[in-house]
Amino acid sequence: MENRSEAEANPYKSLVAAVSYGTASMAMVFINKAILMQYGHSMTLLTLQQLATALLIHFGRQTGYTRARGIDMPTVRRLLPVSLFYNANVAFALASLKGVNIPMYIAIKRLTPLAVLIAGIFSGKGKPTAQVTSSVLLIAAGVIIAALGDFSFDLLGYGMALTSVFFQTMYLVLVERSGAEDGLSSVEIMFYNSFLSLPVLTFLIIITGEFPSSLALLFAKSNSLSFLLILFISLIMGIVLNFTMFLCTIVNSALTTTIVGVLKGVGSTTLGFVVLGGVEVHALNVTGLVINTAGGLWYSYAKYQQKMSKPPKRISDLEARSK
Repeated sequence: MENRSEAEANPYKSLVAAVSYGTASMAMVFINKAILMQYGHSMTLLTLQQLATALLIHFGRQTGYTRARGIDMPTVRRLLPVSLFYNANVAFALASLKGVNIPMYIAIKRLTPLAVLIAGIFSGKGKPTAQVTSSVLLIAAGVIIAALGDFSFDLLGYGMALTSVFFQTMYLVLVERSGAEDGLSSVEIMFYNSFLSLPVLTFLIIITGEFPSSLALLFAKSNSLSFLLILFISLIMGIVLNFTMFLCTIVNSALTTTIVGVLKGVGSTTLGFVVLGGVEVHALNVTGLVINTAGGLWYSYAKYQQKMSKPPKRISDLEARSK
């Protein structure tokens, strides 16, 4: 894992890492939405993405292209609960995309800082600054206003997205409190996460009834070149997104990753109105999304000011791993 001083000495690499994460994160939302419009088995899709990640890293390690260490039981025990929360977050996020349009999905996912803030207060972390508190409340207000004007309102989809926010918050809090991922490279974190999730995901797609119908549908659609292309891109982009997210945090900082996530959300929200069928526009919905986005930008600025007012130290910003 590259240390921070080396990263700071290479501004070009820092810029590439930030742009790569922002691009991959924005693209992944639309790719997942596109494939779920044709293939509704979100849990099976996540299983395939994790399987592709594990196999690619294992192949890279066997051929010498990656220097990831092998599996050891102490690390497995340390990362297992983290992996479960992470995959629960992604699973519910994917499921929500089946019923929620992209602008509203992004708006709801921006509630993560509010959830983290509340979790921090109850865990005795301390009172946040007035700007941080005001910005996350503005984000929440924007979601409520936008939902009131959402013609395609889907209660189940909204519930799935909110559940995803809960699991993402639990994942972030657990990572910060346990330091479970300390000492591991981004590739090693990805491999452990994928490896540990596969048995759980396989069990879930069986007991929920997705399997074997999901496999039968996959074979039925295998004669469609466009579907296979989107599926292949989805599997590859799942790997790229995780890698660029961890890389951006390592090469830059957690704060940079947070701000990049907010900025890509602005672009995704705008594109979401016209891409993949678009969204039926309502003044209330647009107003709420604008308020939500403004809150996200304000939150990033508040966190930046908070960081600048403190002496240099290792940043532990929970929202850095937001998708």
